[in-house]
Amino acid sequence: MTDTPAIVHRTPVELEAFLPEVLDAPKDAGTLDLVVRRPAENEREVLAEGELDVEAGLVGDRWCERAGDVAADSSYLDMQLNVMSARMVAFLAGDPERRALAGDQLYLDLDLSHENLPAGSRLVIGDPDERGAVIEVTEEPHTGCSKFVERFGAEAMRFVNGRTGRPLRLRGLNARVVVPGRVRPGDPVTVVRPG
Repeated sequence: MTDTPAIVHRTPVELEAFLPEVLDAPKDAGTLDLVVRRPAENEREVLAEGELDVEAGLVGDRWCERAGDVAADSSYLDMQLNVMSARMVAFLAGDPERRALAGDQLYLDLDLSHENLPAGSRLVIGDPDERGAVIEVTEEPHTGCSKFVERFGAEAMRFVNGRTGRPLRLRGLNARVVVPGRVRPGDPVTVVRPG
């Protein structure tokens, strides 16, 4: 998939009206809806199966290429994976084919809020006994970029990063791989909170 112009830009009224749908997301056990690899700038590959690696993140994703010499820097590792609400991206994209344009690698049907997933929370994706994976939510904020504005609109960016959106992590969260494994759309996601 390559970058295409934005088709849908939600209005502030539409964004506010959609909020109850996001708030209704599962808290303790959700689903992996979409796995997207970014092999090059502005390219997206929707995967039937992805391999998560402790050093490379999503294998084949350009994060590892960009990490280069700083891959050992823990702050950069804290941005290894970008995770977004499947409900939020589906609403913003309008067309299911446009969801991958948000630029995240994993899209979950799960409450991603700070309250539900404090930093250090672990997400078990699939069955670890069957080569599933575990990722850990990091402190590093995920706020988006100018490409998000181009694709989904300035109002969407203000909403996901605003007073309501930021605590709910409507733009998403950053995570790192702690147990490598394979992940597939439809895999269950189980929350393990710190402490």
